[in-house]
Amino acid sequence: MSDILEQLSELLEQRKGADPDSSYVAKLYAKGLDGILKKIGEEATETVIAAKDGDPAQVIYETADLWFHCMVMLKHLGLEPQAVLTELERRFGLSGLEEKANRNK
Repeated sequence: MSDILEQLSELLEQRKGADPDSSYVAKLYAKGLDGILKKIGEEATETVIAAKDGDPAQVIYETADLWFHCMVMLKHLGLEPQAVLTELERRFGLSGLEEKANRNK
């Protein structure tokens, strides 16, 4: 896993026990899964809008927000970002059509 993802994963884990009044991440955790998922939906929409607007810097900014909130969700569920990277690695070299066909089996 890249260093930044590993560092962020560790930080997100540490923030699970933080005071929601002093930590944005702790506040997200306090809202529970539904609150986290709502935020992911908002960030996904903002990412789509940025892409449609065609501003590369804004696309990167919004994608970073989306990835960040997805990592919060993973940690909330007790999952590690490395599991997602491992899944992507598993799919590497596999045709998207082939991968999709394998999901339906």
